[in-house]
Amino acid sequence: MIFETGSQIHSFKLAALGMEEMTSGFAYGYAYFLQRRDSSSKRGYLQRSVVILSQHPFPSLFEELVSILAPLHLLHGSMILETACQNIACWSGPSLGSTIELGFLGHALQASLPRTDDEPQFREISEIINPPSYILTSVPPTNPSLLVVFSSCLSSLWSIWELLIFCEPILIFGPSPRSTSLAVWWLRDLIRPIPLAGDFRPYVTIHDRDYTSLINKSPPKVGLVIGVTNPFILSVTKHWPNVLSLNWEDRGSQSPNGSGRPSRDMPGSGPVPGFKAQTHKRFTSKDRPLLKSWETALDKGGHFEHTASQSLRRHFSSRTASFLAPLNRYLHSLIPSPAESSVNVNAPSRSQPRLKPFNTTHFLVSLKTHGTTLPFRSSTRQREFYERWLRTPAFALWLANQEEVVTGILEDNRVRGV
Repeated sequence: MIFETGSQIHSFKLAALGMEEMTSGFAYGYAYFLQRRDSSSKRGYLQRSVVILSQHPFPSLFEELVSILAPLHLLHGSMILETACQNIACWSGPSLGSTIELGFLGHALQASLPRTDDEPQFREISEIINPPSYILTSVPPTNPSLLVVFSSCLSSLWSIWELLIFCEPILIFGPSPRSTSLAVWWLRDLIRPIPLAGDFRPYVTIHDRDYTSLINKSPPKVGLVIGVTNPFILSVTKHWPNVLSLNWEDRGSQSPNGSGRPSRDMPGSGPVPGFKAQTHKRFTSKDRPLLKSWETALDKGGHFEHTASQSLRRHFSSRTASFLAPLNRYLHSLIPSPAESSVNVNAPSRSQPRLKPFNTTHFLVSLKTHGTTLPFRSSTRQREFYERWLRTPAFALWLANQEEVVTGILEDNRVRGV
């Protein structure tokens, strides 16, 4: 940790071996770390951690929970853990798309759940400055702001967005576990609703059980996004094609700089803050006036910073929607007509209406005819961009999801005789 006294919250992800209840095969950890001076300790400090493990990737919700639990546990001991477990046992099961109330250690938390794992969650414009009490569970914590988290690479975010679309691996180096875990969560958020085809690890150490499978001399796995703080790891990841180095520091909640601000004097022996891609050449144009407004808001801080952070999220959400629009348009043409769907209700499953097969050549003709609102640097780069994405595992996942939705609707209509 880079602070002498204080507390900090970060998150991590690990393979859930032996944890059958973790249906995704992974567990998400949300850790509260405390450090304070202690003359009775040989190291001169008292260090304590409280960790909540869950199968749910809900960073804002569990940061709130562990921030309530940890100080009480450190003050009152194991009896608080027992009470917390009793509270959790009374919760109803999560219902996607709903807002639920969670009683927890004297607090009543309102948690808004996304309809799907890939759905982006947003507040209304009027709620940005004075947000309501409910928690958008899948959204990363907003303190520090999104602008601060990526202050070292604001001008590179368009390239980073493209690399995420292409399932390219990205290594994130930061001064603290909190800085890397927030950055990884936000990068996942920026490409929603595109499903995540690769693995993402908010914070990795050399002691992790999965360390050697994630970080080795082989080319990094497709779509792998990981956060690290140990400079040693940089020496064994020199072959990684894309590296993001952060330059904001969080010196603990009890320090004046607890919320995190960009620092030009980041301690340690990490790389120069910024983003480096060995081979990637950007396909789309930046929004330079918008970039300038973000930089200005970052300098001003306060509500300017938080409003601009929401603008940043909405900008890349809009870009993702614009990217998917030609695919959705073509997909609509693959839906069987009512005449094609009018099969007998008792017909065998092989005769049930389904989406027609996706044809790359036909899609590219549709793309050339109708275009896209995404600002590509040339028509050639536009075609290359889509051709490349159609070869990624993310496209296969996205198409499978769309087929499942459409098939479900067609089958429901068939049964109802619509």
